[in-house]
Order: sequence, then structure tokens, then C-alpha cells
Amino acid sequence: VQLQASGGGLVQPGGSLTLSCAASGTSINVGNWYRQAPGMQRELVASITRRGSTNYADSVKGRFTISRDNAKNTVSLQMNSLKPEDTAVYYCKVESNLWITYWGQGTLVTVSS
Repeated sequence: VQLQASGGGLVQPGGSLTLSCAASGTSINVGNWYRQAPGMQRELVASITRRGSTNYADSVKGRFTISRDNAKNTVSLQMNSLKPEDTAVYYCKVESNLWITYWGQGTLVTVSS
């Protein structure tokens, strides 16, 4: 099983980025994006079920949108109106149909002018 996360980078405050996580070797039951800022605990940013139900951290509601493409076995995170406090390493986490958890490698998002 492999999870390939991509899309991180440097963006100015107010800008946008889209992260993508492609899974191979497993179907995605629940897809999640977490983030970990320096010196902070890893936190859940957003999650999406197979049926498309979503959940967001209060800090990103209205700015971030999680989505999935079941045919491509991917989960994406559209991030708008980015703030410096969104700077973190973002991780994709997938729960399979058997509720086995897989983590992808992190992708760094830096919001700075």
C-alpha cells in the first residue's frame, strides 16, 4: 500500500493550494488530512467518508474543502484564503474498508510573504 501526497509549497497569505493524495494497493474508505506545525501536535484538518460526508477543524471551516474521486482513488484538499498559521506539514491518512490505517508522507505547506 502506498499513499502519494503532493501539492505542497510556498504561498503568500490569502493564496490557495490544492493537496492531493493518491492511494494504491487499497481502497479509500475514509480519507483524512492532518497537519503538524513545528512544536505542535498533529491535528485533524478534514475528513471525508466514502459517501462524501465531510468534517472540518473549526480553524479551516469555510476556507478548506476536502473531496475525493473514488474512480481515481484519490483524496484532495483545496485550501483557500491561506494564513501564516496554516503553515505545517500536511499528511494524508486513509482508512481502508477493513479499517486499517495508512499514512502518507508529509507535504510541506508554507504560508509566508
